[in-house]
Amino acid sequence: MPELQEIAARVSAAKEATTARGETFYPGASRVHLAAFPPRERWDDWVELDTRRTERRSMLVPTTCFNCESACGLLAYVDRETLRVRKFEGNPEHPGSRGRNCAKGPATLNQVTDPDRILAPLKRAGERGEGRWTQVSWDEALDDIAARIRAAITENRPNEVMYHVGRPGEDGFTERVLASWGVDGHNSHTNVCSSGARAGYHFWTGIDRPSPDHANADVILLISSHLEAGHYFNPHAQRVMDAKARGATLIVLDTRLSNTATHADHWIAPQPGSEAAILLAIARHLIATGRYDREFVRRWWNWREYLAAEHPGTEATFERFEQILGGLYEEYTFEFAAAESGVAASSLTRIAEAVAGAGTRLSTHNWRSAAAGNLGGWQVPRCLFLLNCLLGAVATEGGTYPNAWHKFVPRPIHTPGHPTTWNELTWPAEYPLALNELSFLLPHFLKENRGRLAVYFSRVYNPVWTNPDGLSWVEALTDPDLVGLHAALTPTWNETAYFADYVLPMGVGSERHDVHSYEQYDGQWIGFRQPVLRAARERLGEQVTDTRQVNPGEVWEENEFWTELSWRIDPDGSLGIRRHHESLARPGEKLTVDEYYAHMFEHSVPGLPEAAAAEGRTPLEHMRRYGAFEIRSGIGPLHEDEVPAGDLTDAVDDAFGRVYTPVAPVPGPNIVPVATPEPDSQGRRPVGVRVDGVVRRGFPTPSGRLEFYSRTLAEWGWPEHALPGYIRSHVHPSALEPGQLVLISTFRLPTQVHTRGGNAKWLNELAHTNPLWIHPDDAAHLGVTMGDLVRVETEIGHFVVKAWVTEGIRPGVVACSHHMGRWKLTGHDDLGARQVAATVDLAKAGDAWTMNRREGVRPYASSDSDTRRIWWGDVGVHQNLTFPVHPDPVSGQHCWHQAVRVRAARPGDAYGDISVDTAKAHAAYRKWLAMTRGAAEHSPDGTRRPYWLMRPLKPSKDTYRLPGERPDAAAT
Repeated sequence: MPELQEIAARVSAAKEATTARGETFYPGASRVHLAAFPPRERWDDWVELDTRRTERRSMLVPTTCFNCESACGLLAYVDRETLRVRKFEGNPEHPGSRGRNCAKGPATLNQVTDPDRILAPLKRAGERGEGRWTQVSWDEALDDIAARIRAAITENRPNEVMYHVGRPGEDGFTERVLASWGVDGHNSHTNVCSSGARAGYHFWTGIDRPSPDHANADVILLISSHLEAGHYFNPHAQRVMDAKARGATLIVLDTRLSNTATHADHWIAPQPGSEAAILLAIARHLIATGRYDREFVRRWWNWREYLAAEHPGTEATFERFEQILGGLYEEYTFEFAAAESGVAASSLTRIAEAVAGAGTRLSTHNWRSAAAGNLGGWQVPRCLFLLNCLLGAVATEGGTYPNAWHKFVPRPIHTPGHPTTWNELTWPAEYPLALNELSFLLPHFLKENRGRLAVYFSRVYNPVWTNPDGLSWVEALTDPDLVGLHAALTPTWNETAYFADYVLPMGVGSERHDVHSYEQYDGQWIGFRQPVLRAARERLGEQVTDTRQVNPGEVWEENEFWTELSWRIDPDGSLGIRRHHESLARPGEKLTVDEYYAHMFEHSVPGLPEAAAAEGRTPLEHMRRYGAFEIRSGIGPLHEDEVPAGDLTDAVDDAFGRVYTPVAPVPGPNIVPVATPEPDSQGRRPVGVRVDGVVRRGFPTPSGRLEFYSRTLAEWGWPEHALPGYIRSHVHPSALEPGQLVLISTFRLPTQVHTRGGNAKWLNELAHTNPLWIHPDDAAHLGVTMGDLVRVETEIGHFVVKAWVTEGIRPGVVACSHHMGRWKLTGHDDLGARQVAATVDLAKAGDAWTMNRREGVRPYASSDSDTRRIWWGDVGVHQNLTFPVHPDPVSGQHCWHQAVRVRAARPGDAYGDISVDTAKAHAAYRKWLAMTRGAAEHSPDGTRRPYWLMRPLKPSKDTYRLPGERPDAAAT
């Protein structure tokens, strides 16, 4: 710590000395010395010397990275002579990333120049998976797909159209496309990613993500490795290190020794699934020692509602609540948490004291990790945020905010209405409280005849490889009775695209338009991803009307693709679809990307028109020039904002101070989009909550307060979990059979990006294999040493992988990164990311599947001379194929941790061997499905789901009624 403080002091002194000499710091968001970045005044013609001391002249065009969800700013260096991108570096104008990028940002160049990328539309020529393709025109593909979608809509089969997206990279564009079609067809990857964490935060705040103000925190408490490999890790990592440089304490709970853990002041490696027990022990310590913020708890917790529901007849005073609170967590002593977690009670005591000393400067974060790994994992973020709520470290400097207060979603030019249908393939009645679509259960739903798909789109998603139980996906995708047409929208080959009917090449991150905003510090910004070659040519005076004019081959961008497809679905406008994709300036003509974004930037981004006008530009020109815009910083506690008296006309209070008005207000065009509560069953709009006689904005929860007590959970069948609590995981030691270990498969590498990393040669060279982390004690017991082959046996099969013996994992636990194990089928040598995909044989006999590796990667000739220099052959093992689905019955999150047996490889086992029984996989699905408490049995009001819960592409309110319920059953 003294070393970090000394470095910080030197940096500060250098800045002061520089200022004293009359020099300036970069005026953009990076706020670093001018020498670090090309000054923006010279972005049209920047000159630098190459390695041969030759001048290279470049035009610098901003965009944003698409290799994780951080959307860090990039500058594309476009050679002024060749008009080709030379390199990507950081954009100092970007408020989130501040000019800094991880390895994945510059590797965008590899994706542009990837010799194996798909450059023209392809149509299946043989059976699905056979590997025979023919090149077709965009017109042929669009007409075929549009005709099928039009038929599904006109024949009243709208639920047979599904769009399945992994990382969207944009804020709502495609959801609005689907809404314009009138289909409830949005599906996402979120329940294999973050639904557990979202649920935990949503039940507290009505908003599904946290936004920690790491930079100003005194104590930073992370569940898993956020600094180098977690959610928004580059912008967060910068701010975590900023805080450490000024003396903040970093606490990391991660069973694996991550890069973040190596920076921690306190690193503990708990038994997987025990994290909530640890957090509740800390909470008990805060309560028992009186170290919590009594006034914050009194004013902002829904303790009155809790007392009325759980202690009727008791005195409804805060003092009485405090007495009860003191006993609620009595059992969660440090000794109890130590027994559950395997971490010494003395270590937990030290951490609890550090947290207690943070006061309102406690920043916390949990995204995947424990929340995504365990049955009941959604209670981990709920217990983590409990610490913030006890300390009053909510929306404070150095505390943790609801993300919607730091995120800005601008209003688009057209806003289609809500679909009038409910898709039970994505929102089944068994999971009424799931925060996102039950996407990974789709093959099982199709096999059970819950529905079929006429048209299925996969986009930035590779479910065969990414999801658990991938071979059940193969079975569904190869059955034309279940999936009529599958169009894979992808720039590169992947395991799911092999089983498609069309493979349609979409632009990589620097070849498309998107707008986005993410929670990364106490401020709001909007970023603009743009096709850099299009922007460069337009800067030179050329007119570009279609990204295919500048992208390689026939590669298109999705905005234009969706607009064109929508017009072909509704060519004469009779379906009411086309009007949502028409120009306002030129009625009857297609909406262009320029008009779409120009309207958005001019009418719904506060401050942008004025900033642009000050430089003599339009808002669109300003965003094309700088790539990002900070709307405001220092957001502060919005829940404390007083509701204007004019908004309280005819207002009424409920029994607990929630304030309603009879008519829902119409938001203006420049509103700051903060999550807004939904109308209640009487059509009244919640506008605030009365706190000590003053109506304040509050939170978008049913009570308007932070919901320590969740009436939703209590009323919808889970009363035992209505408070933050500890649910023992499915991999708790008591649930394990003798000899079983816990497999952690969720940890991330800082230099890989799931499927998208397959066409980035620099990233593949850095990390290309995934050995099994195993503690020396376990390795000795099994008789294996470093590099030996081991067989990992799951509930439905096994995989064979190499052992990596390390003390960086706790005994009884093994771990394997999920980034690796890409493959292509024998005979498909020309298909796939050849730098990272092994060649395999895939065979099926009844329900039994086997995969055997024939060859790893090897050097090959291509347009990129570096492919001849590939020196690695091992590309890891596709472990996810051997995992059954584990849908958490509350959050819907797939619980990734696996109870496994690890054995030394048997005679005949070979590296990369995989065996799976899909009948066992379906049986596992049925077992977990039986744990649910569905809406049909537990809905308190005859609806499918609480209407106040967030839901992408929300359908109309009347669709929420369960079949057979009376028409006046209300979604409250």
